[in-house]
Formats: sequence, C-alpha cells, structure tokens
Amino acid sequence: MAKVRVLIVDDSAFMRKLINDFLSEHPKIEVIGLARNGEDAVKKFREMRPDVITLDIEMPKLNGLEVLKIIMQERPIPVVMLSSMTKEGADTTLQAIQAGAVDFVAKPSGSISVDLHKVKTELIQKVLSASKANLAKLNTYHKPRADRKPLPLATETETKPSEVLYSRRFHKEPKKIVCIGTSTGGPRALQQVLPLLPKDIGVPVLVVQHMPPGFTKSLASRLDSLCQITVKEAEDGELLQKGTAYIAPGGYHLEVKGVGPALAISLSLSPPRNGHRLSVDVMFESVSLVKNYLKIAVIMTGMGADGAKGLVELKKNGIVKAIAESQETSIVFGMPKAAIATNMVDEVANVDHIAETIMNYI
Repeated sequence: MAKVRVLIVDDSAFMRKLINDFLSEHPKIEVIGLARNGEDAVKKFREMRPDVITLDIEMPKLNGLEVLKIIMQERPIPVVMLSSMTKEGADTTLQAIQAGAVDFVAKPSGSISVDLHKVKTELIQKVLSASKANLAKLNTYHKPRADRKPLPLATETETKPSEVLYSRRFHKEPKKIVCIGTSTGGPRALQQVLPLLPKDIGVPVLVVQHMPPGFTKSLASRLDSLCQITVKEAEDGELLQKGTAYIAPGGYHLEVKGVGPALAISLSLSPPRNGHRLSVDVMFESVSLVKNYLKIAVIMTGMGADGAKGLVELKKNGIVKAIAESQETSIVFGMPKAAIATNMVDEVANVDHIAETIMNYI
C-alpha cells in the first residue's frame, strides 16, 4: 500500500524537525518536504503534490489561512492545522475548518515546546485519517442560505423556548431531547444543522464535538452567532432549557442527571473512553438512563467509532430515534459507519437534511 505523502509547513525550524521526526517514524507516512513560510508552502504544494499538509497558522509571507485558501482554490487536499491553545488560536482554527481544513492539532503550550510530544499519537492519527477524507466535500461548505429559514415545528406549542425542561410522568406525549455526536468535520457539519433548528424547537440539544479545552467555547460562540436557538458551552449543574444547545467543554464528559423534576448538566473527569474525554458514548449512555423522554440521537462525520456502543445502550432503554450522516456528505465516514453497523440507525441523511429529519421526530 502506498504511503501517505506529507508536506510539513511551519516557520519554526524546531517544530519542522519535531513534526518530521514524529511522522517519519510511522510506516504508512512519508514526509516529502518541509516549508518554512507561506510562500514556500504554496511553491512546494504545487511542485510536490502531497497527499496531506500539516499547516501552521501563524507564519510570515502568507499565514496559514491564506495558504489554505490557495490550496482549496487550486487543488483541494486534506490539511491538518497546527494551532496555539489561545482564544485567538481557537477562533482562527475554526475559520480554517470552515475554509476547508479537515482537522487540527492543538500545540499544548506555545509554538516551540517539547510538550508537543504529548500529541504525537494524535498528530499521526489525524494525518492518517485526513488522508482518507472525502475530498469532494473539503471546499464545498456554505453557510445556510439566507433564504433557507429555520424549519417550522410540526405542531404549534405554547411553551416558551426558555422554559426549564420538566419531565411529566403521566403526560400522553413524552418530552424530547436531542443528542448530537461528531468529530472530524464536525464544526462545519454543525454549522449546517443547528442554524436550521427553529427558536421555538421546544427541546434541549446536547452536543459532543471532539475538541480540546478552549476550542469548544469558541465553537459555541460561533454557532450561537449563526443560530436562532441559543448555543453555549455547557456548565456543570445548569438546568437544561428548551431551545438551547449545549456544547460539551473540551476535557470533560457530558452527562445528565435528575434534579427534582428537571434535568441538569453533569460534567465528569472520569477516564477517557475510546481515547476521548469528551466521549459521545458517555453522553448517550447517560441519556439512556433518563426516563419518559423520546431521545433523538444523531451521529455525524468523524473518525473512529465513538457513539456506536452508546447508541446500542440508548436503544435498549426507551424510545429512541437514531440518525446517521450519509457517506456522501461525511468528511470522514467513521463514526456514522460504525453507528449504521449496529443496525440501530433509523435514518441515514445527508448533512443538509439532518435538521429536517430531527424536526420530523419532534
């Protein structure tokens, strides 16, 4: 099998060598070039035609975003960004993902740091995963059109979106909760789903997006600016509100617990699951224990199989409708494929139809 040919782009000689050493150790990866700035990166991209590029954001002579836009215009290929763990770094990384980057790796502390050894495994995994990304979707993202308004509810409701969600034990129709899990390609997918949910949706939405601490807050802020529903980073102990989407904070598992008749967020530092903390499986398993609710579970683009085991647990406990993103629109068809393989998925949908599918169940 041919090796994945990688071009490394970073203005730090130390970082170029470190990343080169990391990637070169893997038998399925071949580093074919090193670029020291943005102009050098564009030149070598054109000459060497790599399979994957690792791209630093802050560089002289064209920054990472500018280089990325050129790549996406000329010959879209998978790009993994390297980002600093600052608010500015997180915001720029989300811009890069919207512009076509497949994924990113956060530098633990500063641009020159031996702490990067901590993310060696993550870097290798994401480069290999990026090499299998759906190229047709890398540069096809568009914000929901201005003329495409949030979907209407199937029936009118008199309850206010901000009303605290209470379980009614003997209510004829069960309360509902939406749970979304995603990883690689997820930020763009979420920007195509959440803005189409109406303000008066009348249910809470829980979201687990694999991201490190700091980045999930920027993601929540960005999504909130695009959506009619409220989008925020989840906080431990807060009561679930209708019409609000809660983004699990990086580094914590997101669970729910009963507080009297209400449901509340519970953030946990229990061990990682499938290499992840935050984990879709943990969220699904926690929600599976909630009684008298219709649960709508959504698994979208992402590498690995997180969410599949949790979906099985959800289906064992109560009424569950499960939606998986199609291979056609997934950047990486790992998590949806694993979910579909459980035979627990009710509907497979393209990303631009997932919001509509959710609303059909509400």
